[in-house]
Amino acid sequence: MARAIELAIENVRSGRGGPFGAVVVKEGQIIAEAANRVTATNDPTAHAEVLAIRAACAKLGAFELRGSELYTSCEPCPMCLGAIYWARPDRVYFGGSASDASRAGFDDSLIYCEIAQPHTSRRIPMIQLMRDEALETFRAWERQPNKIPY
Repeated sequence: MARAIELAIENVRSGRGGPFGAVVVKEGQIIAEAANRVTATNDPTAHAEVLAIRAACAKLGAFELRGSELYTSCEPCPMCLGAIYWARPDRVYFGGSASDASRAGFDDSLIYCEIAQPHTSRRIPMIQLMRDEALETFRAWERQPNKIPY
C-alpha cells in the first residue's frame, strides 16, 4: 500500500496526473505498478488500477490475475471496479475512500446513480439498436469450438 500511495503522490508532484496509484502483487512481489495518466495521455480510461492490471496481465501473459492482490491508493471508481472484477485478483486493498476522493473533486457518485437509471433516462441516453442482429455475436461465440472462456 505504501508504494501505491507513493506513486500517487509522485504523480501529483510531477504534474503527470491525478492522485492515484496502484500496485499488483503476486507471491509477495510487485509485478506491476501504475499511476493515473488520464490527463497525460488524454485517455479517460488511464486510471492507475486499469493501467496496473494491463501491465500485470501483459507480464504474466494471462487475462486474469488470480493468485494476486491489488493495492490502490483510493477506493476504485466504477470503471476500475469493473476492470478488477474482470481481472479476478484474490483481493483488493484500498487507502482513501470514495467520499475522500469526492471531497478532492473526484466524485463518482453520478456514475453509480446513472447505472441505476433506465437507459433512456441517463444523462447520456443509451439507445438499443439491432438487438436481433447483435444476438448473432453470441450465437457465433456459442458455436465456436476453440473459444477461451473468461
